[in-house]
Amino acid sequence: MTREQWIATARLVLLSRKIDEVEETELLPKKLVTYQFSAKGHELAQAVLAQFITHPKDGATVYYRSRPFVLGMGLTAREALAGSMARATGRSGGRDIGVVHNLPSRGKATVLPTSGDVGAQYTPAAGWAQAIEYHRTVLQDSAWDGALAVALGGDGSVATNGFWAALTIVTTLSLPYLFFIEDNRYGISVPSTLQTPGGNIAENLRSFRNLKIFDGDGTDPQQTAALVEAAVQYVRQQRKPALLHLQVVRLCGHSAADTAAYKSEEERQWEQERDPVQRLRAFLQKRRILSKRKWEALEREVKAEVATALQQALADPEPEPAAVRKHIFFDGTLPKVGGLKAAGVSLPPTVEQPSPSSRRRVNMVEAIRQVLDEELQLNPRMLVFGEDVGVKGGVHGATLDLQLKYGVERVFDTSLSEEGIVGRAVGMALAGLLPVPEIQFRKYADPATEQIDDCGTIRWRTNGDFAAPVVLRIPVGYSRATGDPWHSVSGEAFFAHLIGWKIAYPSNAEDAAGLLRSALRGDDPVIFLEHRALLDAAKARRPYPGPHYGIPFGKAAIVRSGTQATIVSWGDTLYAALEAVEMVGADVEVIDLRTIVPWDQSLVLESVRKTNRCLIAHEDTWTVGFGAEIAATIVQQAFAFLDAPVERLAVPDCPIPYNRRSMEYLLPTAEKIARALQKLLQF
Repeated sequence: MTREQWIATARLVLLSRKIDEVEETELLPKKLVTYQFSAKGHELAQAVLAQFITHPKDGATVYYRSRPFVLGMGLTAREALAGSMARATGRSGGRDIGVVHNLPSRGKATVLPTSGDVGAQYTPAAGWAQAIEYHRTVLQDSAWDGALAVALGGDGSVATNGFWAALTIVTTLSLPYLFFIEDNRYGISVPSTLQTPGGNIAENLRSFRNLKIFDGDGTDPQQTAALVEAAVQYVRQQRKPALLHLQVVRLCGHSAADTAAYKSEEERQWEQERDPVQRLRAFLQKRRILSKRKWEALEREVKAEVATALQQALADPEPEPAAVRKHIFFDGTLPKVGGLKAAGVSLPPTVEQPSPSSRRRVNMVEAIRQVLDEELQLNPRMLVFGEDVGVKGGVHGATLDLQLKYGVERVFDTSLSEEGIVGRAVGMALAGLLPVPEIQFRKYADPATEQIDDCGTIRWRTNGDFAAPVVLRIPVGYSRATGDPWHSVSGEAFFAHLIGWKIAYPSNAEDAAGLLRSALRGDDPVIFLEHRALLDAAKARRPYPGPHYGIPFGKAAIVRSGTQATIVSWGDTLYAALEAVEMVGADVEVIDLRTIVPWDQSLVLESVRKTNRCLIAHEDTWTVGFGAEIAATIVQQAFAFLDAPVERLAVPDCPIPYNRRSMEYLLPTAEKIARALQKLLQF
C-alpha cells in the first residue's frame, strides 16, 4: 500500500476504535445506546479492505461488526453515532439498530442493506456480482468494467445456508466475488471448530473448484495488506471468485450484553497481545510512515472529530413517530438505489381496458408466458430464472421457449437452492435489474423464507433509500390430478404476514396477465401466486387482453352481482363458490379478491352493506387464514349492516393428502359452500 493508504488505514482504525469506546463508556451507561456490537480487534482487516474497494460500481454486503469498513466507504462518525442512538439523522432514520448498515455509493462501493440474520448477506452479494457481468456483457455498460462484489462475514456465518448457496452460485458461474471472512474463533460463545471442521474454512475449501484461497493473520499489518491487495486484484483482473480468510481477535464480548466469561485469562491475554491497533502503530513507526508524535497527533485529531460528531448526534432530533409507517411500499419517493426507477429507466404505463388482438381464448399458463415474453422484449433489464425454467421451460411450462428466444443470460436455470434464487434476485434488483425468479411450488419457498422476509422490508429499514422490486412467481394449491403435502400448499396467509410484499392471486388468464404486467412495471416486490389447478383449466381461459393491459393491485372484481348475500373468494375456490350459487339458486354477489395485499376492503364492505350477509371461502388453512382477516374487518367496520354472522369456509388445519378422496374431503367444494350459503341465507 502507499503511504497515503497506510495513513488512511490508521485514521480509520482509530476512528472505529474511538466510536466503540464512546458508545461503551458514555452512551451505554446512559442508556442512549441499547445495542452495541464492538468491532475491536476487527478494525485493521476492514480498514485495509476499504483502501481497495474503491470502484463506484462495487457492491458490498456486511454484517453487524462491519462498521470500520462502512466508515471507509464514507459513513460519517455523526451518522454512525446517530444510528446507534436511533436519531433521525442515522442511516435508517431510527428504524434499525445502528450496526445494521446501508449506504448508497459515495464514490466507492454501495453498501447493500444489511440483514440482522447471520449469513443472509452472501446471496444478495452474489446477485450483485451476476448483475455486474450482466451490465457489462449484455447491456454493454462499460461503467461496470472492473467492479466486484464483496461479502464480509464472521467465522460463524460459514455454517449458514446463505454462505453455501452463494459459494455454489459464484463458483459455478465464475463471478467477480470476494468472500471476506473474519475469524475471531467464536460465534458468540460457540467456537469456530463447531462451525466448520478444524475451525478454518479456508483449509476446507482449498480443493473447491474455481475458488482462489487466501489465508493469513488479520492482525498483522504487512500480511493483511498483502493478502487483501492480492485477493482484490485477483477478483478484479480474473473476474473469478476468491475467499480471503483472516484470523482476527474479538477484544470484547459478542455484544455489550456478553461478558465473554467463557474465555480464559490466558486467552484474553493472547488476544490483547494481538490488538491490531497496537500492532499497526508499531508497524507504521518502524516503517517511518507515522512517528510516535504523528500517531499521537492523529489520535488527538480523531478524538476531536468523534467528540464533535457526538455533540452533533446528541443534538440531532429523534424521528417523528408517525413517520415510521412511511416507505413500506413505493409512495412516489424515488429510492436512491434499486429497481428501474432508481436507475432512471421508465416503462410504458399499463392500461385498464383490455384490448385483445383476437378473441382466441388462452389458458392461464399461456397468458403468463405471453406476458413474460412481451416484457422481456420490452425491458432489457428483466431476467427470468429458477430451477428448470431454461431448457425445460419450467415444470409447469410457463417459460417454454423463452431461453431460446432471449438467451441463457436472460432466461436461465439455477442451482437447487431457493435461498440462492431469492437472495440472488435481491442483489440483482438492488443493482438496477428486474429479476423474475420462479419457485416451483409454495412448499419449496420455505428455505428462502429469510431472504423473502428481508426483501420486503428493505425500503422501510433504509428509510426509503433502497428498494428491491423482485417479482417472485410461485405455483400453489392442489392439482386437478392429485394432492399431497409437498406440492399442494396454498399458504397465502403466510405471505400476507410479510411486510412490504404485494401479493397477487389471479383466478383466470386475463387477470393473471393484467396483474403480472402491473407487477413487472411496478416498483414493489410482488409474490405472484398461480393456482396449479387453473393453469390449464378450461374454466380459467379468457381472451388475451393485449400487450399493455394491467390491473391495479387492491382492485377486486364482482364476477356475479346479487343482493341476498356476498361471497368473497379467490383462486380456484372462486369457481366452487360460483357453482354453489347456482346450486342454491339465490341472488348472491360473488367477489374475486384477485390480490391479497393490498386487498379491496372498500368493495367488500360496500357489497356487505348492500347484501347484509357474507361468506368467505378459500383453500388456505382455517386458523389465521386470510378469510379471518376479511371477517374481522367486516365485523369491525360493517357490523351494524349484518343480518347474520360472517361465515367462513376453509381447509381444516391439516395438510393436503395424496389420496384424492381424502383431499376432496378437506377442500371447500361447491357442495360445502352451498350448504354454508343456505345456512347463511336462512339465519
